[in-house]
Amino acid sequence: MPSEFALINRYFKCPTPNTVLGVGDDGAILQPTSGCELVVSTDMLVAGTHFLPNADPADLGWKVLAVNVSDMAAMGAQPKWALLAAALPAATESWIEKFASGFFACADAFGIDVIGGDTTQGPRNFCVTIFGEVPAGTALLRSGAQSGDEIWISGAPGRAAQGLAHLQGQITLSEPALTDCLAALHRPQPRVALGLALRGLASAAIDVSDGLLADLGHILDASGVTATLKLAVSPAPTFAEQCFLSGGDDYELVFTVPAGRHEEVLTLSKTLCLPLTCLGNVTTGSALTVLDLSGQPVAISHRGYDHFGA
Repeated sequence: MPSEFALINRYFKCPTPNTVLGVGDDGAILQPTSGCELVVSTDMLVAGTHFLPNADPADLGWKVLAVNVSDMAAMGAQPKWALLAAALPAATESWIEKFASGFFACADAFGIDVIGGDTTQGPRNFCVTIFGEVPAGTALLRSGAQSGDEIWISGAPGRAAQGLAHLQGQITLSEPALTDCLAALHRPQPRVALGLALRGLASAAIDVSDGLLADLGHILDASGVTATLKLAVSPAPTFAEQCFLSGGDDYELVFTVPAGRHEEVLTLSKTLCLPLTCLGNVTTGSALTVLDLSGQPVAISHRGYDHFGA
């Protein structure tokens, strides 16, 4: 059986052109771009909580990094460096090789240097720490939403949750929805280009990891405001509509923009070939309100995922 260091050298040591010193020492050496601030984030993915134990290793490798790249997108940061810490039940080379192929495919797609990490034996889980850069003073925050701002969402949230529900036997999807929803679940596409374009345009932003309503709620709380949404959902939402509202695992961006810049967002949507949908407006008040298109209140039974069920 190969040693820990043999596995690292074989599967996780790659060229790092944006790094002074990468894998192989006690630490990496980075040289941030002059005039930029560093943005740092970390996420842990645990078998049975964040992914199914029988998940395809190449898909899992992609997703482990992609969910962290999405945090950079939400901050308007260019992702540049990542570290991977992994616990594995066994040094099964065929599994590790596929996982590494997916992980580095994501790294290559977004120009990220993988600069180190750690491995150990244990129940399968992964923790990535990612670093990005943003010109000083331009990072997108959760705390900038103002009353009157429009609320926008990228892409089509809810597909990943439907894909997971299919795999768990809660629903049965048929083609082409099945392929689409499983792709959203297994290979999320971080909206980095959108995040970069939102610098100076969005007043606040966050990525949708725990559910649209839950994550929008973080913006509203941080900004000291609330919101009214008017959506194409039923007063008693269907399963698909509930997935849209609170399913999570989409890694789309929800963001707020001053109402006077509506046309700029529509132009951006065309430029990026990415659907951007206006959901409603930031308001002052006591609580987030969701209305259907006829103006009737929508009964929300669940707003998103919480690790400890609060």
